This record gives sequence, structure tokens and C-alpha cells, in this order.
Amino acid sequence: NAEGCYLYSRHSTPSNLYLGQALAAMEGTETATVAATGMGAITPALLQYCGQGDHIVSSRTIYGGTYAFLKNFTPRLGIETSFVDITNLEAVERAITPNTKVLYCESVSNPLLEVADITALAALAKKHGLALMVDNTFAPLSIAPYQLGADIVMHSLTKFINGSSDTMGGVICGTQEFIDQLRNVNDGACMLLGASMDSLRAASILKNLRTLHIRIKQHSHNAMYLAQKFEADGLKTVYPGLKSHPSHELFSRMMNPEYGYGGMLTIDAGNLETANKLMELMQERNLGYLAVSLGFYKTLFSAPGSSTSSEIPLEEQAEMGLSDGLIRFSIGLDNDIERTYQMMRQCMVEVGVLS
Repeated sequence: NAEGCYLYSRHSTPSNLYLGQALAAMEGTETATVAATGMGAITPALLQYCGQGDHIVSSRTIYGGTYAFLKNFTPRLGIETSFVDITNLEAVERAITPNTKVLYCESVSNPLLEVADITALAALAKKHGLALMVDNTFAPLSIAPYQLGADIVMHSLTKFINGSSDTMGGVICGTQEFIDQLRNVNDGACMLLGASMDSLRAASILKNLRTLHIRIKQHSHNAMYLAQKFEADGLKTVYPGLKSHPSHELFSRMMNPEYGYGGMLTIDAGNLETANKLMELMQERNLGYLAVSLGFYKTLFSAPGSSTSSEIPLEEQAEMGLSDGLIRFSIGLDNDIERTYQMMRQCMVEVGVLS
């Protein structure tokens, strides 16, 4: 227990502990520890569980940095990963081996917005003695993975939780026992790998956390409005709040209805050239920024196949359904979302996405 012991700032600080306690309360876990970035949380959490000869079963549609870590880096440590369609529970179970230690997924996947059945995955993990680790960056407050049976919940605090795109951060939420292991001065992955959060950043994120509940409601409200309009216009639109989403009913069962279906949606512009033209025009019209982050108060858009998922080989992108014309939107906090839609629609007409 690090509380009251501030001998070494890489171990912990008062501000870091306060932020961790607040995030643990949000997710319903015993405690939490914060890190300098989202990847600074994900990588030590995985390495604390896994060593040479161990195996991980992971969703194939995950953040590109996580994919690269599991695909290219952990094999150097003797850790292998099988990537599966996380929505196919039979495929998930078939991938489990006697050496499997961790089942890893995102609650809502980046960038395809596939929804993990966390309750079913938790039962599968328990059956085989695995740890279920869930990255909940895309769905804070909307989904509570720990309460659905996950063992570890992680976030990139850089995104929705901080909400102003002015700092980086990560968090690991779990049991007191696991967090103590991560902080152990002799063999704790967080302590020894050194991705520690700066105290001033922790205080800043804690301040912004106080408005998260208000912001998520508005992100969700605006995303639902745009998704419904885009779909009605005939665009291929993916948003968990749409009844056309294959996991709409699953998300609806898991969600906290007060906070909606989140602020992330995708459309398909047909090809990368058209997608780039559309994004550049929307940026020119001050509808948002062509940027790879998310959770900002302004709308952000990017083509993930050539940005946040570029670490995934093209043939694997095609296999999972990640087309080069896909545009990922992080919908902002616009007060007049109808006006935003009309302006976005005009941009789509001008570049030929809509007629």
C-alpha cells in the first residue's frame, strides 16, 4: 500500500494517488495506478501477467500501438499472441492454449467500433483461469467492464477522460493486489519500466475528470444525431447506437443508458483520396480537425488505415474490414449539432460522397 509513502516519485505521489482513486471509483475497482500514457498503462499490465513462454489471446481490431506491441515486440520476450475476431466466442475459445494467461480486448474497438461481449468473455476467462483485460478508452461511463466481469480495466486518459487534448496519460484499474504488484520496487512493471505520470499532469486530469459525466452525454447525443442523419443519407455508417450495428443490442444490455452510446462513429467515403478531400474541406470550414486523437471538445476525424492503425499490415486491414476510405469521427461538443450536420453534408456533396 503506497498511501502515505512518497519516498520516490516514480513509485507514487499524492496527486497520482488521488487521480487513481477517482478513476477506480469511476470503474468500480478496488484501486488504480496512473501512467504517463495509455501505452504506458497497457504494456506494463500485460508484462506483469506474462513472461517467457506465455500466450495472449487478443482481439484483432485494437489500437495500432497495442497491436504492434503484441505482434512485433512481445515475441522478443518469448510471449506470443493469437489475434481473433473477439465477437466470435467460439473462435476466442479455440485460440486458448495451456500457456494462455490473458484475454485482451477493447470494450468498443478502435477503429471499427466492434463491441466485445464482456460478460461472456469474463465467463470464458474464468473457465480457463485467464485474466480478462479490457481497454475502455472509447466508452468511459457508458460501459463499466469491471462490473461486467473484467479483471483489469485500462484507459488512455489522453482521450475522453482528460478531454482537452493537452496532455497524455493512462490508467490501470484493478485489485489492490495487482496494483501493488505493478508498483513493487523489485519486480513491478510500472515501477521498473518507468512510464510514470507527472504530478502536475495528474492534477490537471483530475480537474477535467469532474466534467466527464456532462461531456460524455453531449458527445453521445451529438454522435447519435449525426449517425442517424448520415445513415438516412445513404452513407455506410457505423455507430453502436444505430439499430443496424451488429452489436447494438449487446451494447444496449451492457451500457449505462444515462451516458449513451459514446462519441465515436465511422463512415466510408469510398477511397482514401476522397476521404482526405472531405476531411481537409471539413477542417477548412472549421467543423473540426484532421487529427488522430479523440475525446476533444471539437470534432476530430482521421483515416485510421493510414494513421492510428497503420501498424496493421494492409492485408490484415482488408481481412478485418478496415477499408482505406474509412473515416473515424470523434464527435465534439457542438451546441447546434443540426447546423454541424448541414455543413458536413454540404462538404460531402462538394467532394462527391453524397449527391
